[in-house]
Formats: sequence, C-alpha cells, structure tokens
Amino acid sequence: MSNDSTLVLGATGKTGRRVAARLRLNGTPVRAASRSSAVRFDWSDPTGWDAALRGATSVYLVAPSVPGPAHEFVARAEAAGVKHVVLLSGRGADTWGDSTFGLDMRSAEDAVRGSALGWTVLRASNFDQNFDEDLFHAPLVAGELALPAGEVPEPFVDVEDVADVAAAVLADPDRHLGRVYELTGPRALTFAEAVEQISRAGGLPIAYRRVTPAEYAAALVEAGAGEDDAHHVAEMFVLMEKGLLAEATDDVAAVLGRAPRAFEDYVVRAAAAGAWRR
Repeated sequence: MSNDSTLVLGATGKTGRRVAARLRLNGTPVRAASRSSAVRFDWSDPTGWDAALRGATSVYLVAPSVPGPAHEFVARAEAAGVKHVVLLSGRGADTWGDSTFGLDMRSAEDAVRGSALGWTVLRASNFDQNFDEDLFHAPLVAGELALPAGEVPEPFVDVEDVADVAAAVLADPDRHLGRVYELTGPRALTFAEAVEQISRAGGLPIAYRRVTPAEYAAALVEAGAGEDDAHHVAEMFVLMEKGLLAEATDDVAAVLGRAPRAFEDYVVRAAAAGAWRR
C-alpha cells in the first residue's frame, strides 16, 4: 500500500462508502476496510487492525458499537504513523449527561481527543437516509411509522452532506485540526412532519404514531433486535425529547461554503427512486 493514503473504516456502511467514493474521485489513495471488504476490519478482532493501518496517514473512523475498542485502535494508529483522524460521532455528545445513550460514541471521542493525533470530530444529527436505508424504512413501506418522538423537532442531516464534510476535512486536515462540527440540516421538523412529507411525495398513505420508549423497545425486540440494542435506540428518543439537540447549526456551511441540503430535497430524490414503493 502506498503512503499518504486514507483508511476508511465502515467502508460499506452508510457514510463510509460515500466518503470513500468522494476521496477516490478527488484522487486520494483510499484503503476501504470493513468486515466484508478485501481489507478486513472488525472491531471485535484486533489482530487485523495493524494491517489495515499500515501506510495510512489519515483515518475516517466511525465509532464502534461498544465503548472501549477505540482507545486501543487510536494507540495503534499513533504507532503506525497516522497523522489525522476524522471521527463520526453523534450530535451534541457533550450534552448527553448521564444518559445511557451513546456511551460508544463518547468513548471514541475521549480516545481521539485525548490522543497525540491531529483530530476532527463530526457530530451528526439523525440522517435523512434513516428513512430509506435503515430502521425506519420497513415500517414506512408497511404504512405506519411508530416512534417515541413527539413535538420536539429534529434537524435531520443528509448523509451526502456528512460525506461531503468528511471528504473536505480529510483533504485539508490542517484547517480543521481540533475542531468539533455539529452537522445538521437547514431546519428542524418533527417526525410526524417528516412522515407526512414522505407520504405526499411518494403518493402513499403513511401514518405516524407516537408510542412510549418502552413500547418502541418492545416492538424492536419483537422484530428481532437484541434487548440492549433496542434499549439503546429507545434511549436516543428520550434524549431527543429534552430539546437540547433541536436547533439547526451552520457548521455544514462553515466547512463547505454552501447551505446543507433540505429534507424536502432528500424526500423528492428518494421518492423518485421508489424508496417507499410497495
């Protein structure tokens, strides 16, 4: 592997595959790593980490799903000669208090920010694409999304903007050293409003129903999720209902020099691609 390359972890995931594509398009040597990539990377198997890091000078890092492993990984990255790491974390991580949500992301932030590496942290709101690529998609196709979210709005961010920001930071790391960017869309809307837009753009009858966090966690378990994972997701909504993360920021524009993509733009694109077709 050549020097001055960028290791992209989670390279088949929602953000990683988009970041890798942007870097390649810009002529940056990329080492794409995941559990299913040619370069294998598994947070539960540290024996493969050094091989993935060899020759990399920068890393795009998505926090592991459990607290702890990021500390050892960052130490190995330092030893391997990595100079800069860009960490994807969650919006407002330092405001989460004693919430059990996001212990994994906060652990990764501690690892990166306490290291000798140059670092930049990207804290993202809920992705627009959660509605067509992730947990919310199947319920929408079935005709009803039931979540423990009420009138507190969420400034959903387009994952394409997150990838644009990550690629821009990796292309000019010195400009962004030690920065924490809170990435959101241009305005906040409630989940009910989001579902209503999806319903209209898709020409489909889709309803939103509010449930309690306990009811939501139970539904996730019934659908096959582990109890710990279900509780983790439900706890996110408890945190969101406090209203600390409801305001949009200007950080996407600060990095990219343009406004973030609107949720309506995402809905039109996804609906035109048949995302919620039955």
